[in-house]
Amino acid sequence: MSAKIDESLRQRILQFINEALAEDVGPGDFTSEATIPVNKRDTARLLVKDVGILAGVEVAKMIFSAVDPSMEFEQKMEDGDLMHVGDEAFFVTCNTRALLQAERLVLNTMQRMSGIATLANRYSFEVEDLPVKVLDTRKTTPNLRFLEKWAVRLGGAYNYRDGLYDRIMIKDNHVDAAGSLTKAIEGVQSFFRENAMQLPITVEVRNLVELMEVLEVGQIDRIMLDNFEIPLLREAVAHIDGRYETEASGGITLDSIREVGETGVDFISVGALTHSAVSLDLSLKVV
Repeated sequence: MSAKIDESLRQRILQFINEALAEDVGPGDFTSEATIPVNKRDTARLLVKDVGILAGVEVAKMIFSAVDPSMEFEQKMEDGDLMHVGDEAFFVTCNTRALLQAERLVLNTMQRMSGIATLANRYSFEVEDLPVKVLDTRKTTPNLRFLEKWAVRLGGAYNYRDGLYDRIMIKDNHVDAAGSLTKAIEGVQSFFRENAMQLPITVEVRNLVELMEVLEVGQIDRIMLDNFEIPLLREAVAHIDGRYETEASGGITLDSIREVGETGVDFISVGALTHSAVSLDLSLKVV
């Protein structure tokens, strides 16, 4: 699946490119300036050396355009494509100095995004025939969340909240600080009334006692069942009985996600999609 670049995302990407180039190039790529004629142009290809889901092609195109607006980009594969060893994702022709300035940024970005997209695809594949969605979390690299969540979508999984601002999520620390689940939920409803606002509400519960308290209070949208063993998870879903959305979370792996999905939960959130993905092997070589 692909993700369109709207104007907001485009501006985020451009800011990312400018800051990343400033970090890497600094006052100049003196090696290239010392060894390569200023007007030389070359063609390079992006060669795939791993199996997985390709991600970051659109970002790479914008990076090359940033360093050389006259660049020519011949795209062979799309973001979200299944890739195999030996595939050629694209060819780019541009100023050689600019090419070498962009090389590491392109590879770092694409390798990271492709690793995340591939892991997201593997998790989604395990439950693709079940009525459950695999979600990412906020366990992302600071300032790179927009790229990592994009990669999750390309892999076929789904984004949860983008930050602290677009969903209420009452977790254990909120409950302990507020005094109880009831007080935390009532506090959210009071906050909504005072600020004339509304957001979806997820409440995390740690056991069946907390679950019963939430079911009694209500006024929420989703119940997150955190670190529940499979028998308890199944029992909790039965107690909720479709009154609220259900979400399983906590240490879910590729080996366990199928069994979790079979309990009947609506969502499974997996922090590993972003915090444990391994970068895939790609190379960019002059041809």
